[in-house]
Amino acid sequence: MWINVTILADANRAEQLSDALMDEGALSVSIEDADAGTDAERPQFGEPGMAPASLWDHSRVLALFDKNADITSALARASGAVGFEQVPSFTLEDVAEQNWVQLTQSQFDPIRITDRLWIVPSWHEAPNPDAINIALDPGMAFGTGSHPTTQLCLEWLEAVVTPGATVLDYGCGSGILAIAASRLGAGRVAGVDIDEKAVDAARDNAERNQVNIELQISAKPLTDQFDLVVANILTNPLCVLAPALCAHVAPGGQLALSGVLDTQTQQVIDAYAPWIALKVGKTHDGWARLEGTKP
Repeated sequence: MWINVTILADANRAEQLSDALMDEGALSVSIEDADAGTDAERPQFGEPGMAPASLWDHSRVLALFDKNADITSALARASGAVGFEQVPSFTLEDVAEQNWVQLTQSQFDPIRITDRLWIVPSWHEAPNPDAINIALDPGMAFGTGSHPTTQLCLEWLEAVVTPGATVLDYGCGSGILAIAASRLGAGRVAGVDIDEKAVDAARDNAERNQVNIELQISAKPLTDQFDLVVANILTNPLCVLAPALCAHVAPGGQLALSGVLDTQTQQVIDAYAPWIALKVGKTHDGWARLEGTKP
């Protein structure tokens, strides 16, 4: 049994309070928008190169404590440490013990990309054994197949990969796109990511799916060209990477980009215009896939 403590705080103190609660023995702390679900809800988006967004003006700090903890004293000390004259109002909620592994697994079902392509967690039976079923579990690296941008890229690969084609997955994360390309019949497949842990995760996932993928961190030079290049990142880094990504596309080859919001498509199209004319191939839940062919 655990106790969940919920405290309201403003943007200036929410993060400090969460740190103070951890110092006072909280097992975990998270911060949420206290206005979530109302007209005042304020989503936050951030990208590399952008100043971090401030926390919500009305934040909800949730701290999990052991049932035997002296919560009253912990709240008093944490509140004093961040400058509260008295402990803010709070609520307590019992959290019963559960099979957390089973609970987490129940949240991830097989994902149909197309009739031919599925993403299947290891604890599930494949809904269609005759399809291409990629075994992938949620992990530290981005890419489980559930996000619209990943689905947009997988749909594109399913449509364009031909036997023996060479494919580059730039910003490979979990390796899901590279694995899909290989399973769809591509020849040489390479994956690149800035994060070494992502590369390690992609390597493990490739082994699980019994495919051969060349994986490396982005700091290592890559000069080769590919028939197909796909990058599911974010708008700002995609714009910065425009010359490099276009250089990796072989003449007559195709490029697909995602991680781009509907409202950002023209910015990316303009960034790639000197090398490849991009167009919106498809949109899904506010995200777009841009695609084009190199002259």
